[in-house]
Amino acid sequence: MKNLKERRTIRKYSKREIPDTLLHEMLTLSERTPTMGNLQLYSVVITRDSKMKEKLSPAHFNQPMVKAAPVILTFCADFNRTTRWANERKAQPGYNNFLSFMNAATDALLYCQTFCNIAEEKGLGTCFLGTTVYMPQMIIDTLQLPKLVFPVATITLGWPDEMPSLTDRLPLESIIHHEKYKDYSLEKINDYYAEKESLEENKNFVAINHKETLAQVYTDMRYTKKDNEAMSETFISTLKSQGFLP
Repeated sequence: MKNLKERRTIRKYSKREIPDTLLHEMLTLSERTPTMGNLQLYSVVITRDSKMKEKLSPAHFNQPMVKAAPVILTFCADFNRTTRWANERKAQPGYNNFLSFMNAATDALLYCQTFCNIAEEKGLGTCFLGTTVYMPQMIIDTLQLPKLVFPVATITLGWPDEMPSLTDRLPLESIIHHEKYKDYSLEKINDYYAEKESLEENKNFVAINHKETLAQVYTDMRYTKKDNEAMSETFISTLKSQGFLP
């Protein structure tokens, strides 16, 4: 697939709108995504209104594309709909637990990725916002998500107004294991990360952050132990308040 080989994360968008007909067509096509038990354990909140984008922006660390993109899509793990259906059909649902959250989150993420592939084939640009799981309660409050609904992914969507360079990827042999998982030796780590560490932009990344290695930039600056632990506590607390944990 030529398009997938050349896919880029797009953060700048033209002012051209996305018709509802096109958006709904892509969302419908995405429903062919694999799903646990054919239950489609996901929902999508479509945000077009500028005031709603303003409210969502702080949850995504005020990244400018949240306000600038024509459409924001929040993909949610949703066991509320299935639970309501069961209750209305004389069934006894038991989906207020962590396994159910994992099933619904997997469904939602698969659906999100299928949608991104379809959108990019149509010429649209997307940016996946990892910030969705950092402060989920803010998103829950803004979008008024009921219990058993949890945001797991957000993308900004629009017609591209930039053509950024392709980002680097690790070689295939670094991620595949034949028959059994084989742990990484120092030699293999050196080999697999050599190209990434040799890129000028990554060397500059190390220099401007006054670090010795690229790995230190990630562990000490971008994704620190302190931040990960704090956000993990927030995530677990929110799972409890949304009914997925006791």
